[in-house]
Amino acid sequence: MVIGAGVLGASAAFHLARAGHRVIVLDRGAPGREGSGTTAGNLHVQAVHTRRPGQEVPLDSARFLPLQRAASDRWEKVEAELDASVELRRSGGFTIAETPEQRAELIAKHAWEDRAGIATEVLDGDGAREALPLLGPTVTAATWCPLDGYANPLLTTPAYLAAAVRHGAEVRPFSPVRVVERSGSGWRVTAGTDAPIETPRVLDVAGPWLGEIAALAGIRLRMTPVAIQMHVTVRLPETLRHLVQHIGEGLSVKQVTAGNLLVGGGWPALRFDPDGRSPISAASVLGNMAQAARVLPFVRGLRLLRAWAGPLAATPDEMPVIGEVPGAPGFLVAGGTYAFTFAPLWGETLRCLAEGTAPPVDVHDLGPDRLIDPVPFEQAQEQAR
Repeated sequence: MVIGAGVLGASAAFHLARAGHRVIVLDRGAPGREGSGTTAGNLHVQAVHTRRPGQEVPLDSARFLPLQRAASDRWEKVEAELDASVELRRSGGFTIAETPEQRAELIAKHAWEDRAGIATEVLDGDGAREALPLLGPTVTAATWCPLDGYANPLLTTPAYLAAAVRHGAEVRPFSPVRVVERSGSGWRVTAGTDAPIETPRVLDVAGPWLGEIAALAGIRLRMTPVAIQMHVTVRLPETLRHLVQHIGEGLSVKQVTAGNLLVGGGWPALRFDPDGRSPISAASVLGNMAQAARVLPFVRGLRLLRAWAGPLAATPDEMPVIGEVPGAPGFLVAGGTYAFTFAPLWGETLRCLAEGTAPPVDVHDLGPDRLIDPVPFEQAQEQAR
């Protein structure tokens, strides 16, 4: 049983169904319409900025890198595995710096990337502008990674789900989960108006609602879901061929296949609304676009077409969570930041964890045990009832 038909749920369903398992995917609404349908679709292979605007705790960039390398390798096979185009583009990316401190961070991350087997090159400001003349005069350094890129999130999740269905999976949209309870050695899940479903495994990949689904099973996970904003300009001729990110501030810029410029980087929406659409923040629109125009001056001449907010399943330590919940055999969770980049890797990892085999990467320190409130499982499940 997979709860959540976003990109993580779709990837997990594909990997499980392809391996011969019976898979049912439940979603509270239309598949891929929440976080997975509102993300920028970036494939972050070189180290990412440690904080987005308003983020209190920095993520551990060095810990991310082996995961990013493993995910990058799997993205190369995605379109062949799914027999579908997801508009995968590996055109490379620049991570830029503007201050001496940020430049030092680029040099430090370059050493981490080298140890992880990720090829990057450090450029000074003039070298960066020679490689990408669109960069403005405030850029003092950059790292170049040929593996960075993007895929279209509006194609990726449906492609995973369609491939899962071809392998026998069943997808049930508009089926909000109402009850998750123990049943013998497995679980009983009730969704929508359907009869309860008996299942040996529950994979909770419900994005910002991951904690709510876990709570139905009496599992209290400390999650801190947020909503972040994306901004898109009108279409223009091919101008920016590479992904541009900022090492010290929340910024990512790329030109998508349709010609629009997509500007993101984690600027927060006005608030996260779990029951509806999170309202955008005018301050974040101004801040994000001002950053983009400062480091890429040609952006100043572009008209902003629209902005939107998308939910994100953040954890208190800003790291991913993936693994089986201690004390709840067969209940697995996965989510957290950069889920789109990790989607092929996490889908394979969840299959291995569900089968009881060794995962392709070490995730022992990313398990849900660090997020569990100290309430006995049986007591928490009784309270959930």
